[in-house]
Amino acid sequence: MHTSADHSPANTGLTRRNFLKGAVAVAALTQAPSVLTSHAAPDDPIKVGLIGCGGRGTGAILNLLGASTKVVYPGSGYHTEDVEAGTQVGRKNVKVLGLADLFPDRLQRCRDNLKTLDINLGNEACFTGFDGYQKLLANPEINYVILATPPHFRPIQLKAAIEAGKHVFVEKPVAVDPTGVRMVIEAGEMAKQKKLGIAAGTQRRHMLGYAETIKRIQDGMLGEIVYGSCYWNGGEIWVIDREPGWSDMEWQLRNWNYFTWLAGDHIVEQHVHNLDVMNWVLNAHPIKATALGGRQVRTAARNGHIFDHFAVEYEYPNGVKMFSQSRQINGCEGKVEEFLVGSKGRSNCKDRIAVKGGESWRYRGQEVNPYEQEHLNLINSIRAGNPINEARSIAESTLTGIMGRESAYSGQSVEWDKAYNSTLRLGPTTYEFGPLPVAPVAMPGQYKFV
Repeated sequence: MHTSADHSPANTGLTRRNFLKGAVAVAALTQAPSVLTSHAAPDDPIKVGLIGCGGRGTGAILNLLGASTKVVYPGSGYHTEDVEAGTQVGRKNVKVLGLADLFPDRLQRCRDNLKTLDINLGNEACFTGFDGYQKLLANPEINYVILATPPHFRPIQLKAAIEAGKHVFVEKPVAVDPTGVRMVIEAGEMAKQKKLGIAAGTQRRHMLGYAETIKRIQDGMLGEIVYGSCYWNGGEIWVIDREPGWSDMEWQLRNWNYFTWLAGDHIVEQHVHNLDVMNWVLNAHPIKATALGGRQVRTAARNGHIFDHFAVEYEYPNGVKMFSQSRQINGCEGKVEEFLVGSKGRSNCKDRIAVKGGESWRYRGQEVNPYEQEHLNLINSIRAGNPINEARSIAESTLTGIMGRESAYSGQSVEWDKAYNSTLRLGPTTYEFGPLPVAPVAMPGQYKFV
């Protein structure tokens, strides 16, 4: 199968079995991966490969390059107390060695963006097609991989990257179904054994205000937690209209946000940020979800088959309830936040704690750019010999969103154990450009979660 940058997608096809076999085979191809270790010198280069060159992938690699020009100070994130104050992490420390994307046009746009920074990649470093990621991972010089393909592909590609001996920054969410969630957790355990780092694109975990606020909540400043709530109520996001000549598969892949098998629906793809904060602050995952939702306004064919609103009641251990809302409808009131109430007061989880009859607190320190800080924290943790491993936390937050989705789709409550052990696996069994009927919109009372 061709994987050069001028490959036409129309002739690319892989069965899922071969896709997985190829992922496993990558480890054998990389005989001596260039892995950053605790013995790495401060100026040892980070050799980057990007898998998924769309808007978020291009943004992530630019964030990494931006982070590499920053001055690092102790206290700015994970393990940075081990870094001498004022240490400059220079651009010379980061080298982009490879790009991979399913589509040549998207890869070329990313390539052109990098050229403006005097980063020029030859055709031999650029791979397209469903198996392009395997070719990139086979490069033994690459030691840091960014995964920004549609969420459906992230479990397989994360596992392949860890098998190939790479540190990984993986965008959120990390899966669209329980089968993928379990694969991510498995990859996380493998990474621990191999002393490899995994950081996720849940950037709130890398913001100082959130970290300081949540630490105080967990230390008891709010007293006993009574209930919580979180929201991502916004408008419609980008949509790609179908063009003449595109097969079903190509259009769905380019318009991936609107198909559950590719994105997980917006409660998983977008609202995962807020759900992750609630799991973080409560130091637990929910044990049950009871939800409703629907497709009321955004009903055009260009919007695939996903819902446009969800409302979920999550139950956490000790009976704590958390109420979640997520919406993608234009012209409505926007609200993106997290909120927690305790026996002593309340907090937005981000930078404020109000205590009844006591001394309230507010974070007044300088905030970081979290899109850059998440890369800095991963790199610094690797150099400190204690790599970040966020695989389980982001997998559990992803499954939290999946529970809410499946409850809304089915009209039935969904418990954690059933969700975690579900055999549900979304998507085709063969990856090839051609016919792929759009699944019907889920109808509560008719749709079944298995």
